[in-house]
Amino acid sequence: MSIVIRDVREHELDSVLALNNNAGLAILPLDAARLRLFFDTAEYFRVAERDGNLAGFLIGFGSDSQHDSSNFAWFKQHLTRKFFYIDRIVVASRRRGGGVGRAFYADAQSFAELRYPQLTCEVFLDHGADAALLFHGSFGFREVGQNNMPHVDVRASMLLKDLCSYQWVHDTYGDALPDVPWVGHRRELQRAPRPTGT
Repeated sequence: MSIVIRDVREHELDSVLALNNNAGLAILPLDAARLRLFFDTAEYFRVAERDGNLAGFLIGFGSDSQHDSSNFAWFKQHLTRKFFYIDRIVVASRRRGGGVGRAFYADAQSFAELRYPQLTCEVFLDHGADAALLFHGSFGFREVGQNNMPHVDVRASMLLKDLCSYQWVHDTYGDALPDVPWVGHRRELQRAPRPTGT
């Protein structure tokens, strides 16, 4: 059974919202307006499909975005290089342990390493974090600090991974990446003119 990672579609936002708000204490709840803001502004917003069903989603922002998360702000304050921030990843409970999370992280890293030298995220520490910390450690993340999140009383382990491919890509292409579909920005692809029928 293959896993397909692709850009989210607008009509799927209600399903994404339900996935998020059923994920438990490891993910902050969302409302429809905030999710819509993510849809409109996130640099990376992709879903996983398995057997034709929505199996999860991942949302990420580049360090130059106006994202207002306190954890994103922590990274902006503490890091001196550009970074790509994974705001949230959710895998449907029935799909956990089946490779969806690893497929998401491989896809997000492939996107990020063309544009950013560092990949960042956080793990909430107050609700049984060992599995999440082990997962991220196996992907090469390391803790670079902790953040006590205001207004939600949650302590987060702030994780970072250096992206070794970034320097070669940057030295070779600068900011002018080749014009191939899999390199395109999500918002650029959404704005691209659609071919008309002939």
